[in-house]
Order: sequence, then C-alpha cells, then structure tokens
Amino acid sequence: MNKERLMQVILAPVISEKSTYVADKFEQVIFKVVPSATKDEVKGAVELMFNVKVDSVQMLNVKGKKKRFGRYMGSRKDWKKAYVCLQSGQEINFAGES
Repeated sequence: MNKERLMQVILAPVISEKSTYVADKFEQVIFKVVPSATKDEVKGAVELMFNVKVDSVQMLNVKGKKKRFGRYMGSRKDWKKAYVCLQSGQEINFAGES
C-alpha cells in the first residue's frame, strides 16, 4: 500500500453521541471512509496518520436517506463507516488538547 492512497482513505471522524460512547466503552474510533476502502487500508491509514496501534477494523455500509425536495423525491449518497478498535492504552484525541 502506498502512502498517497492511505492518506486519501479516511475522510473524517464521526463525532456523535454514539461514537463517543463507543470510544469510552470499547476503545474504538469511528471514521467516514471512501466507499472503495478495505480493512487493511483503513488500518494502515490510521496507524500512519495518528501513530497508534490498531487491533481490528469493522466496516459498515450506510445507506443514504430518502429525502423529499418539494414535490420531488431524492436521496442522499451512500457512504462507508469504519469502526477502528485500538490496542489497550492507545487513544486518538480529536479535541486538540495535549
């Protein structure tokens, strides 16, 4: 895996009530990733970008919601989510606090 591909795999962290609960209880971090990403690519990208050790990765395809725009029906895009389980003692801090 080349570094250019790994730098493009992770799009953004998912910050929500559920993701903070999962981070506290299970030492996992949730990321929005490109739809073509694999588990090995996500693992390599997290280890490269955040300098942490990854234990495992679970992937999940999220279907886009059906939305109504006036009298027209549309839908949001489908996207992929990755649950990254960190090894014990490792953590990623998105708040920027030291």
